Amino acid sequence: MDDYPNAVRIHSHVHHACDTVALDYEGRFLRRKRLVAASGRGFLVDLPEVTNLTGVEAFVLEDGREIAVQAAPEPVLVVRGDLARLAWHIGNRHTPCQIAADCLVIRQDHVLEAMLAKLGADVSRDTRPFTPEGGAYGMGRTMGHSHGHDHDHAHDHHP
Repeated sequence: MDDYPNAVRIHSHVHHACDTVALDYEGRFLRRKRLVAASGRGFLVDLPEVTNLTGVEAFVLEDGREIAVQAAPEPVLVVRGDLARLAWHIGNRHTPCQIAADCLVIRQDHVLEAMLAKLGADVSRDTRPFTPEGGAYGMGRTMGHSHGHDHDHAHDHHP
């Protein structure tokens, strides 16, 4: 089967998609990468800068066709309990978190799962699309605990 032409830009909303591509949280952070759509046809994403996709956009191909981006299901932890307190602990560990009215959702991590259970949370495993809150600094992502390659510091992660 032939490949699609390259994807050269993104629409913030899908208009008339000819295909779809499902990407997990990590996969939705890209600039240049070869992807395979649901139809099995490949295409190269070649964007001018690193882009953080949320799962509601569409790649625009060189010929004008669109491929809709979907958030792929992935292993997550669903956290219930004292959500404000639990969200503080999750955020203090620089962990991406999806916030709903009745639960918090984070990617599966056995260390965080044990910590949250110790804090009294009701934690269950699930597989679902993960669409965490965007970061406060423009990219829509937290930097993770390392804060990037050139950032070294110490700080207390306990209340």
